Amino acid sequence: MSGSDWRRRDMLRSALAVFSGAALDWSSLPRAAAADTNPDQFDAVIIGSGLGGLSCAVAFARQGFKALVLEQHDKPGGYATAFARPGGFLFDVSLHSTAAGERGGIHNLIPGFPEIQDVEFVPHPHLYRAIFPDHDLRVEQKNLPAYIQTLARHFPVEKQGIQDLFDDMSGLAAEVAKFSASGGKTDMSRFPTDFPHLFANFSKTWSQMMDAHIKDARLKGIVSTLWAYYGLPPSKLASIYYALPTISYLKDGGYYPRGRSQTISDAMVKYIEAHGGKVVLGTRVEQILTRDGAAYGVKTSGQHEYNGRVVISNANAWDTFHGMVAPDERLKEYLARMDRFTPSLSSFIVFLGLNRDLAGKAGLQDTEVFYNPDYDPEAGYLRALTADMTNPAFGAMFYDNLYKGYSPAGKNTLTLVTLQGFDHWKKYEKDYWSGHKDAYRAEKERMAGILIRQAEEVILPGLSKAIEVKEIGTPLTNVRYTGNYRGAIYGWDQTLDNSSPRRLPHVTPVRNLYLSGAWTSPGGGYGGVLFSGLECFGEIMKQWRS
Repeated sequence: MSGSDWRRRDMLRSALAVFSGAALDWSSLPRAAAADTNPDQFDAVIIGSGLGGLSCAVAFARQGFKALVLEQHDKPGGYATAFARPGGFLFDVSLHSTAAGERGGIHNLIPGFPEIQDVEFVPHPHLYRAIFPDHDLRVEQKNLPAYIQTLARHFPVEKQGIQDLFDDMSGLAAEVAKFSASGGKTDMSRFPTDFPHLFANFSKTWSQMMDAHIKDARLKGIVSTLWAYYGLPPSKLASIYYALPTISYLKDGGYYPRGRSQTISDAMVKYIEAHGGKVVLGTRVEQILTRDGAAYGVKTSGQHEYNGRVVISNANAWDTFHGMVAPDERLKEYLARMDRFTPSLSSFIVFLGLNRDLAGKAGLQDTEVFYNPDYDPEAGYLRALTADMTNPAFGAMFYDNLYKGYSPAGKNTLTLVTLQGFDHWKKYEKDYWSGHKDAYRAEKERMAGILIRQAEEVILPGLSKAIEVKEIGTPLTNVRYTGNYRGAIYGWDQTLDNSSPRRLPHVTPVRNLYLSGAWTSPGGGYGGVLFSGLECFGEIMKQWRS
């Protein structure tokens, strides 16, 4: 084995510690001896009720510990929330599709939380539809062979390479599962032989992983359709971060919860409070209290103090350490490292309530549609970064095709979304927060008009004349409601130098202060942040057992 191979092996050893700890052995973890009767004293104080914070709180509650979740918004869930508008419309803030487990023939299992059973998930009729200049493809639900055949039919010269690419992705997923099942106990000197897919792809971008198998640029664009789910184009995105969830999505399918994503958040709150925890809304944490380099509680904007054995920030990592934690020379190196990371793209969303069943009348049966003006994700990323709306890529979600009764009878609920960087909106930021929004509103209306016209031309004729309700969310809207730095929707970018084992860890330089959510391991997305909370809890339990 060469020197570079040995270095890669050593890096893999530390990275795969994440996978080996994926399944927590709950029976071996500490349990609470007795609940503290002090109403302001908790085992864990958690800042923010995004799914990463709620996930962590559920884990504490499961073991009998007393957890407090403090949320600035008037509803729990972060991006996993919904909002109502006149006409009977209830809009999902973000969710289009997610993973779900099956139990007794019913998909009601939130991965990692078997006790929570009151959220039912419905499958997408088709996983998604991808529209390109010369291709219009529907990807079937839970049918990877059919997708491979479809691609091979359009690109016959690449048939073997297509099969090899998806075999590589499947092998990668199988080897991660194998390593996890071993508990990390494997002969690292045999790693290249026993885990060839993992060894070959660990330090590659998604672009490099594709390049090993396929050549046609159009084909690469098509198989990278889901890059918008991760916020980076193939040249910048870690291969594992694209390949693992994508192959799982293609094989296991995509699902959506009845009642919208808010039902996931509400079910987790219900569990937390039924097991001695507490979720307090409309409460902003302004300060993390520290003494001798260790966190011991928080202070809210109302000057109320809550104390805990540990403090977990599900708020964004930037504001946690640039606002909530007092300046400390000992954090200099940590902050310098954080300054090298880039926050992910934000989003621009048009929420539409239609006064008629336009999708039904058009015979449209798709749920999620991705429109791409070309085959070049790299160019698409640059357009998104600069908020170039000349000919934007976008996603359209037709929620009424998921299940009957999503919208009021005879109406449709539709969202149009495109990714955007934050810089374009900075010039409106000062006026936005001071309430002077005329220029801001004009700009968001201009952009919304472009997306509506685009969707009307490409997917749904008659759209503009059927609009009853329209709401527009911009990167500044994301900042307002979630507090996320630069309106990021995926935390830090999932680049090679900010993926495990290099990703910002749950443990911080401040003792008893931890991070959970998209800004830490493993990354963004519903599945990522749910698992992040469990990972964070596992790290804390290591300390409490020692």
